[in-house]
Amino acid sequence: MLILGIESATARVACAIGSHEGVLAQFEATRGRRHAETLVPAIEFVCRQAQVELDEIGVVAVDVGPGLFTGLRVGLATAKAMAYALRVPMIGIVSLDLLAFPVRFTSRLVAAVIDARRGEVFWALYRQVPGGVQRVSPFGVDRPDDVVAELAARAEDVLVVGDGALRHREVFAELDRVEFAEPWLSYPSAAPLVQLAHARALREDWVHHGSLEPVYLRPPDAAINWQTRDGTDRRGSRR
Repeated sequence: MLILGIESATARVACAIGSHEGVLAQFEATRGRRHAETLVPAIEFVCRQAQVELDEIGVVAVDVGPGLFTGLRVGLATAKAMAYALRVPMIGIVSLDLLAFPVRFTSRLVAAVIDARRGEVFWALYRQVPGGVQRVSPFGVDRPDDVVAELAARAEDVLVVGDGALRHREVFAELDRVEFAEPWLSYPSAAPLVQLAHARALREDWVHHGSLEPVYLRPPDAAINWQTRDGTDRRGSRR
């Protein structure tokens, strides 16, 4: 079964095609943030490189967030349109899961941290389990110092991964027992997206394109800006 993976929930635009043989072709670009202009030509490129026709795709997998609103919407809209046109099911993978999976061999507690802008980060905690990682906390959106306080209270060795950790490195460096993942692991990638989706596809753990929903964790920035201008805070009460 061939799987097309689409990743655009953060600053990275990526796609890959894979199967039981592994990833056959992939594309990644992290500069410019031209998600809408880049994604469709990138999909065409990986199809050519893998020598695959679009009608051979059996499942479309996509990062469902949390992440940057515009990029997330571009990826979801593109993935849903392709799944609808190809009449194939979809698999959604959470961006924080995609960050944690490539560092699954560490014995440390893994903190996956995505820059959410506005001085906040999306985050979750993971532990190594046979064959991958397991999420051991709810998804959160908080200030970096609040995340550091939670990690300090656990008093464990921690591996921090993600662009949120890079942007707020000085805050996370306050932890006594912290290690930072390599910078090239700081964004969700299409390769682990395909790998994780393939395992779920074998179990037929997929959904119809109309059922797949994004994971936002907070309103989009445009809605927050409108509320602020209108004198309403993020919970909807008057200030």
